[in-house]
Amino acid sequence: MKVFVTRPIPGSALEELKKNHEVEIWSGPGAIPRETLLQKVSGASAVIPMLTEKIDQEFFDAAGPNLKIVANYAVGFDNIDLSVAKQKNIAVTNTPSHLGDSVAELTIALIMALSRRIVESDKWMREGKYKSWDPSLFLGQDLEGKTIGIVGLGTIGIAAARLAGAVLGMKVVYSATSEKTEAAAFGWKFMKLNELLSESDVISLHVPLSPQTHHLIGKEQFGLMKPSAMLINTSRGPVIDETALYEALSNKNIWGAAIDVYENETGLSDDSTWWKMTKLPNIIMTPHIGSATIEAREEM
Repeated sequence: MKVFVTRPIPGSALEELKKNHEVEIWSGPGAIPRETLLQKVSGASAVIPMLTEKIDQEFFDAAGPNLKIVANYAVGFDNIDLSVAKQKNIAVTNTPSHLGDSVAELTIALIMALSRRIVESDKWMREGKYKSWDPSLFLGQDLEGKTIGIVGLGTIGIAAARLAGAVLGMKVVYSATSEKTEAAAFGWKFMKLNELLSESDVISLHVPLSPQTHHLIGKEQFGLMKPSAMLINTSRGPVIDETALYEALSNKNIWGAAIDVYENETGLSDDSTWWKMTKLPNIIMTPHIGSATIEAREEM
């Protein structure tokens, strides 16, 4: 069968596919251009896209009647119009599995780095500003005994909550569409979102992107948070209103934020809110590396 892959991926999977199928891989710089994508998928039986590709009516029409499956190389599937896929009887898969562990580990790393101002102090050292020890230098926050609010208790949310409790000694509360019976076994407390935002010292987002979660955290929600609160986002960028985030950080309405995902990850520019946030000292920004481990990529 003809298989089209929109980006080279690590691991042995593509070599396995090549043993039995005709596999073409886009190897140009960055994400594949839209026009090129529509040309390349024509006649394909299977397509392996990344989260950066929009899989919609236009895509399915361009692919044609041979297309049997779209195997999304991502834990999510918000880039795919599932209703069109269903109409055309095309299978859609994604790669959740053990990615929860990798993303959860990054979440904990970001919490620790933000609370102890590690990125700030590293930059300060590299600029040659260190002269001598100072008792007031880069004061951070302890995490032991503090409350972490997990927003979304799916596979990744559960993994992050368990690590926060076991590794950091944090008290876990969570918000979800409904109370989870498995959470009671760990002593995690269910809260409505607004209550969680008011009570938590660390707020970690682990919800899928949907119309209900788009801009779930905006100006109103930042107003509910403690001035000492830390916000972590390893889910999807549009879950946070980035303009509201920039204002909250600039005005020091919250302690800081650490984010791995952005509202528009294919159109970052020097006049965007994303670029303005790079100038702020109280934010850590990573380039969507939640699942970027050798083990997770191989499993994907």
